[in-house]
Formats: sequence, C-alpha cells, structure tokens
Amino acid sequence: MKIKVTVWNEFRHEREEGKPKEIYPEGIHMAIKAFLDSTGEFEVKTATLDEPEHGLTDEVLDNTDVLIWWAHKAHNEVQDDVVEKVHKKVLKGMGLIVLHSGHHSKIFKKLMGTSCNLKWREANDNERLWVTDPAHPIVEGIGEYIELENEEMYGEFFDIPAPDALVFIGWFKGGEVFRSGCCFNRGYGRIFYFQPGHETYPTYYNKDIQKVIINAAKWANPTKKIDRLIAPNIKEPLEKT
Repeated sequence: MKIKVTVWNEFRHEREEGKPKEIYPEGIHMAIKAFLDSTGEFEVKTATLDEPEHGLTDEVLDNTDVLIWWAHKAHNEVQDDVVEKVHKKVLKGMGLIVLHSGHHSKIFKKLMGTSCNLKWREANDNERLWVTDPAHPIVEGIGEYIELENEEMYGEFFDIPAPDALVFIGWFKGGEVFRSGCCFNRGYGRIFYFQPGHETYPTYYNKDIQKVIINAAKWANPTKKIDRLIAPNIKEPLEKT
C-alpha cells in the first residue's frame, strides 16, 4: 500500500519575480512531489497557504499519513484552528516532516514548546551535512556526508528540545555548525526536521537531499494511529486481587 503524503507549501516566494520563481517555477511543493512520485511508493497530494483552510481540510488530513511542511515568510497567516487540527493529527500518529525555515512555523513551535530560534546568514555558504547516526533509516543510501555548494547558513544555538535522534550535523564555511537533521516523537507521531532548502538555491533537485526526504517519509509513516486523545478510564485492574 502506498504511503499517503501531503506536501504543504506557502507558495509565496515562487509567485514573485526573482530566483525562487526561476528555480521552482511550479513551486517548491511541486518539485518535492515530483521526486516522491518518481519512486512509485507514495500517493502524493499538495496543499498551499492561499487555498481554503490552507488546503488542509479534515478530508485531506484524514487521508494523510505524512505531512511535509515548507514555510518561510507567512507563518503568522496560518490559521490557529488549522494548526490545532494538524497538531492533534500528529499526536494521533500522522508523521510530520518540517523543512528549512519551517522551524518557525506555528505547528513546529507548538510541538517543540520552545522559540525554535537560531542564527542565520544568507551569503552563498557551502554546507557539509555530516551523518551522525549511520544506522538510522533516514540516512540509508547516504555516504558519510552530503555536500551542498550553496545553502543559507543556520547556526547554533538552535532553541529546540534535545532530539530523540540526531542524524545530521551541518557545517558551514563560516565555521558555524547546526543540528540539521533532528527526529522527535510526539504522542504516536514521528517528526523530522531537516534544515537544507532555502528558496533561492536548487537544493531540492539534489539527489541526496531527495533521498533523505524519501527515507524520512517512509520513517515517519505511522506504525499506529489512534482515533482520539482522551485518556482511557480503566475501571478494572489488570491483576485480580
């Protein structure tokens, strides 16, 4: 059975004249959808900010195993009721992959419970993403590191809780380092934060980056989903006295 993936994107930068539109003329979400589709392992839909309910209706979320989230300059435009719906879906088992500047999205900050602030610099830095957990399924098929010619620098301190697993540390030519690939468990849901993907660079055409996101979607696919979050009232003890 194919994994049902919804790729969510603000789709604002790519509709304006400039580099993002040149690199991703159909939007970052469509570039991600294309390489996921190419595997034959996913059933992929897209959703964007300016659609009704941001494209994340109850029907869409009910039919999503893994939600991929790219956002940057319109975090505050995401409706709180939609964030609440996504949050509950993650706790019930839906996987969530947060990309690049999605670290400041309402949903990621709600799930982390911290500011998710970091240092940043857009200066055509090269980045080397070192694999720190070579046995983790997210880095299957990846060598010791991924080399990116250009990427926006994200640097520590990154104000997040300690990840349940750290699979990448990014190093930039300016000397900064960053926890670039972080795994979290929240409720029944799995979350992966992956730092590369600035809109003015062709990061999502890199085969290694694509491989990581493909692996992450498989890893985040729910092993179990629950219907509600109410704590059960167990009236009878397991052991009889």
